[in-house]
Amino acid sequence: MARIPKPAIKKLVKKYFEANITESGAEEMAAILEEEAKKMADFAVNNAKKNKRATVTKKDIQEYIYSKEN
Repeated sequence: MARIPKPAIKKLVKKYFEANITESGAEEMAAILEEEAKKMADFAVNNAKKNKRATVTKKDIQEYIYSKEN
């Protein structure tokens, strides 16, 4: 079970797409987002460590996104 709250997913879908989403749809989206967030965090933490930092920065996150595009 994902830790991202389903109500937050429902609000995002409603806000940006003016649509509703089922409980199961929100649960699935939350689970997928959480998995992607784990991958992003792992990359960012490793990138920070590689650069001898203990803190993840905006640049670490951006580098993860860039690495997925290429």
